[in-house]
Amino acid sequence: MSTGFERDRDEFSRGARALIVYPDQGASSRDAEARLEETAGLAEAIGIVVADKHAIRVRAPRPATLIGSGQVEALAASARMEEADLVVFDAALTPIQQRNLEKAIEAKVIDRTGLILEIFGERAATAEGRLQVELAHLDYQAGRLVRSWTHLERQRGGFGFLGGPGETQIEADRRLIRDRMARLRRELEQVTRTRGLHRDRRQRAPWPVIALVGYTNAGKSTLFNRLTGADVMAKDLLFATLDPTLRQISLPGIDKAILSDTVGFVSELPTQLVAAFKATLEEVVSADLLIHVRDVAHPDSEAQRADVEAVLGEIGVPEGTPTIEVWNKLDLFDAERRNTLLADASRRDNVVALSALTGEGTNTLIAAVSELLTKGHRRYTVALDASDGAGAAWLHAHGEVLAHYVDGERSVYDVRLAERDYERFNRR
Repeated sequence: MSTGFERDRDEFSRGARALIVYPDQGASSRDAEARLEETAGLAEAIGIVVADKHAIRVRAPRPATLIGSGQVEALAASARMEEADLVVFDAALTPIQQRNLEKAIEAKVIDRTGLILEIFGERAATAEGRLQVELAHLDYQAGRLVRSWTHLERQRGGFGFLGGPGETQIEADRRLIRDRMARLRRELEQVTRTRGLHRDRRQRAPWPVIALVGYTNAGKSTLFNRLTGADVMAKDLLFATLDPTLRQISLPGIDKAILSDTVGFVSELPTQLVAAFKATLEEVVSADLLIHVRDVAHPDSEAQRADVEAVLGEIGVPEGTPTIEVWNKLDLFDAERRNTLLADASRRDNVVALSALTGEGTNTLIAAVSELLTKGHRRYTVALDASDGAGAAWLHAHGEVLAHYVDGERSVYDVRLAERDYERFNRR
């Protein structure tokens, strides 16, 4: 699956010393320190050692280097002093800016998109996940086939896809990339079709699908494990979950539902990743109910909520999809603050405060999910042949049987069902 210029990433990334740089252009809703902390967390997620962090005020972005010449010189001095061989910019850099900064600082430079792609490349566990990440990597790399700084080429072993080929290889590599991307897209189209068949089967089944969404590290996988008894990897780590996980759960009034744990979102999620992970995120788009998990202990919790809502809109989640907002990590607050949050959540529609770690509040969430999924259920009278045991079992499994009596050779049921489930029953 090599594209011809991929090199071993571990030799460079694991243990590399890095400077984290946030060029503050005044457009972000977060403060500079929060942005630096998040990017440092992203870097540390793949074993990079953060040597120092710099917030740089950018009044007029420079086409050649984004930041001013004096700021570039200061970064170069800091990189030498800290013996940093990598500089991570929490911004989108053009290929020209990346190349010029590498030459001036004399260290490898990557931007936010490149860093997130590297994390995804390391974390993807399934064949589908690896296909998606490679496609996103190649899409990103296609515009960056420029001659790398030769001293770096000799010094390092490579950083995933982010190394650069020599000038004579550029056209050949571009052709290799185009061909490889075409093959990957064909394979992912097959994945999408298979997913669609599975989803159609579930909809005929008809089990409601509940999707956990939220900012990375908000606690989705911990909550998923709490609700399902599963053992999905849940760590205090950015992008701990990449591949979607589905589990069956039971809820009051609902015999069976499907709960889906999904990849965490992040601000300025690379467009390449949104496109490549479309097949995975279709589970979210087609969900009957979303549970938006928020880390309310995070200082940028409100900005993270806005980022998640923006990504949901970008991937095509229909407006009006029922959503419950979960205020997670109550265990990190003292009793007074926790009680205030619980009281505030109770006054709001479809908001639940809880701790996925300790389980506090999860019963309230389960009741809220059940109420939303059964909302709009109507009472129907259904007559079945006395021999139709499967039909009777279906009604008991997917609805609330209020009464049952025999009328001649027919069994008659008074049952409360969602209108959609009643239509599915009639189509079975």
